Amino acid sequence: MIKVKRINLIRDYIFEHQTVSFDELVNVFNVSKNTIRRDIQLLVESGDIKKVYGGVAVNHSTLVSFTDRITRNQQQKVIIAQSAAQYVEDGDIIFIDSGTTTLEMFEFLKTKELTIITNNLDFIINSLPFENLNVISTGGMLERKTKSFAILKKMDLLMAYNINKAFMASTGISITNGVTNSSPLENEIKQTVVERSSEVYLLVDHFKFDKSAVMTYCTLDKIDYLITDTLPDETYQEFAKSNGIHLVTANELAL
Repeated sequence: MIKVKRINLIRDYIFEHQTVSFDELVNVFNVSKNTIRRDIQLLVESGDIKKVYGGVAVNHSTLVSFTDRITRNQQQKVIIAQSAAQYVEDGDIIFIDSGTTTLEMFEFLKTKELTIITNNLDFIINSLPFENLNVISTGGMLERKTKSFAILKKMDLLMAYNINKAFMASTGISITNGVTNSSPLENEIKQTVVERSSEVYLLVDHFKFDKSAVMTYCTLDKIDYLITDTLPDETYQEFAKSNGIHLVTANELAL
């Protein structure tokens, strides 16, 4: 197995089980303990994993809380959300992801007639006074740091709806690693939504380009609209052109 692929699989395995021993990793991946230790050291240096007695565990301190994230780059988030909301029409069935930028869309959607599927707790709470918004919660376990519902053992609810447009968030994106996410608990929901949606809109500010988080939930070519606040470099422009991605600079559309 290629080293990079093995390390990614080890990382995913650790995040799935939260804490694992070195012996378990040796048996699961059928490599020597020295190989496992070298691979683990690379994950530790990346900040995703921490060493514990006899093994390793997920480093939860790298998952920035929702409250901390919402105060970062606030102006950019609002402009991006405002631009994204202009693609929403009355009667749409949309998915709103759990990110802080997608939450900002609420102010620009609250007067429209919509069916909204979401795992975003704050979006659900904000929607309570607005009877024109038919809100469907994904349910699941409450992830307090991200204020979202996660870990759906069955994706029946998401599979039952024909989602017109999905508005997705990301911790970081890159051409190599795709669209990434810091919460492994949310990853399967995000993957399912991307697969089920007619159009996928990714909302990211320019700070998130060329960044990668713990897990990839889709490759970048799965995105239909990439909405950001600053035009990215030529590499991303060419990638968008080659893969039919609508690259939208939010400043161009802001009201």
